Amino acid sequence: MSPTSETLTAERILEATEEVLRRHGPAKATVVDVARALGVSHGSVYRHFRTKAVLRGAVTKRWLDRTTADLTALAAEDHGPEDLLRAWLAALFEAKRRKAGDDPELFATYQVLTEENGEVVGAHIADLTDQLTQIVRTGVDSGEFAATDPAATARAVFHATARFHDPAYAPAWRQPDIEAQFEAVVELVVRGLRTR
Repeated sequence: MSPTSETLTAERILEATEEVLRRHGPAKATVVDVARALGVSHGSVYRHFRTKAVLRGAVTKRWLDRTTADLTALAAEDHGPEDLLRAWLAALFEAKRRKAGDDPELFATYQVLTEENGEVVGAHIADLTDQLTQIVRTGVDSGEFAATDPAATARAVFHATARFHDPAYAPAWRQPDIEAQFEAVVELVVRGLRTR
């Protein structure tokens, strides 16, 4: 099927935009490039995304949502709060590290896009801290964690582990002892949360 014989959807545009960004980088990628990749006019792209900035924000959100979706499923699993917290933090670290290692060019592109899209990044961080809040609240309710304000505690946990999920630290994720560093920080956080 040729590109123009398929229905033009927002999802197809986002897929093409990701590929164009991978090929050209954020500085050179244009809406015209995306339209060309789809075999449509740039006006067709603008009917779905009214500006280049909106398109770039949507592709950034799509990329970040992939991580959020996996973690949402994990947070809903029936594990003890401590095990769940450890697994959730490990999954977040692994997801971010995989993104940085599997496709470094695209990761670098998304670092630029996330800087441009603070609102999208803020929503992503809010989603992640909401999940952490639920894990902490479950630990408090079960008597395993001591926290007077689960939301504030979740934000503190998120910030304390930033070295393992904030893209600014991506170069450090290749260090040979990064796993040991991660385990040490998580152990410290968990010990600080325990009631006993």
